[in-house]
Amino acid sequence: MLKIGDKKLINAWAFYDWANSVYSLVISTAVFPLYYSAVTEGKIVTFLGMEWDHPDSLYSYALSFSFLVVAIISPILSGIADYTGSKKKFMKFFCFLGSLSVMSLYFFDGIDTVWIGIVFTILASIGFWASLVFYNAYLPEVAHPNQQDRASAKGFIYGYIGSIILLVINLVMIQMPDLFGIDSGMASRISFVMVGLWWLGFAQVTFKRLPNDLYNKKPEKDYIWKGFKELKIVAKEIVNYPTLKKFLIAFFLLSVGVQTIILLATIFGSTELGLETIDLIITVLLIQVVAILGAFLFSRLSGKKGNFYALKLTIVIWMIVCFCAFLLHKELPNVSIYFYGLGAVLGLVLGAIQSLTRSTYSKLLPDTEDHATYFSFYDVTEKIAIVLGTAVYGVLYAITDSMQWSVLCLAFFFLAALIILSTLKKTKYVR
Repeated sequence: MLKIGDKKLINAWAFYDWANSVYSLVISTAVFPLYYSAVTEGKIVTFLGMEWDHPDSLYSYALSFSFLVVAIISPILSGIADYTGSKKKFMKFFCFLGSLSVMSLYFFDGIDTVWIGIVFTILASIGFWASLVFYNAYLPEVAHPNQQDRASAKGFIYGYIGSIILLVINLVMIQMPDLFGIDSGMASRISFVMVGLWWLGFAQVTFKRLPNDLYNKKPEKDYIWKGFKELKIVAKEIVNYPTLKKFLIAFFLLSVGVQTIILLATIFGSTELGLETIDLIITVLLIQVVAILGAFLFSRLSGKKGNFYALKLTIVIWMIVCFCAFLLHKELPNVSIYFYGLGAVLGLVLGAIQSLTRSTYSKLLPDTEDHATYFSFYDVTEKIAIVLGTAVYGVLYAITDSMQWSVLCLAFFFLAALIILSTLKKTKYVR
């Protein structure tokens, strides 16, 4: 069995990002939302006995529900996984759930099968986000603290490269379906199957290398209740680590901004700025490419200047992004060019902040075997932040009838996170 710090083990762990990131790009961001909108545009959708005049709202509610489910179950499951030593089994289960659900989206072929799209969107989202809880929890078990920044960055870099490759292939199929003897709708549905196969297939590389049970724990008959007990113990422990507790608060605040912008950037571009679909796709690809560079550069910067310094710099740039987005409007000449530029800047700090927050949190953990339970707090924090961020965004949009003010408001969450991070004390591995 490979030992902690082994390059092959770190590479195998990071490769799960290559496997699953196609979901977040192709399904969550680029292809599926556009396909869903094309199928339901101008139509009334019936779901759970209710009629929906605005199908896009139904889709957003489905995603919100999936985040809520993950926020509820991940602390329980991770507590059980830590107690029974079964992180890998849970990670596999949710990987299979997510990938098979994505492939099932193939059967969403019209307005009469919208229920298939909604149900499997929820299940795919749960599978993706829940598997990440256990994946992230492996970081302190595959890399030493001084390796974790680069290991985390390597994962995101793998993910961005893999997702770009598959997205380009899918876009060629969708934009030129005649070359394949199909229509664009069928091309989109085939792309869903390709995402599921990619995710499930490449994940096997990770599963082959990851240890089954690092701590050789033995499950007992009452392991479910032991899982709850484990969760309660960890919750109390976090209070006893002021730096860790404050970092989680800062992570919550910055996640409100980061995750809301990720989820709603394309909607902002299409609705607020009136950009064409091709402009949005180009921007998404640009963000992914630049994010590779950003994750690499900031992992090196954190090695020289420290995690807190690098994180604070990324937050300042995120605030600038919010302010610049506030100044954009559809009447602005060459607004698409400005949007591309904004996307490039966003990409520079997108991979960086996601990679650095994961590795910094891992370094701040106490000497413990309960990595999955601790990372469930990290995951739940992020999910609650998504709910709050999208809610604030939507309320301000409803009040002002402009997304510009919603984006500007997010800058204040970044500012609050910056202030809290500035109060954190340096530790042995985090400075």
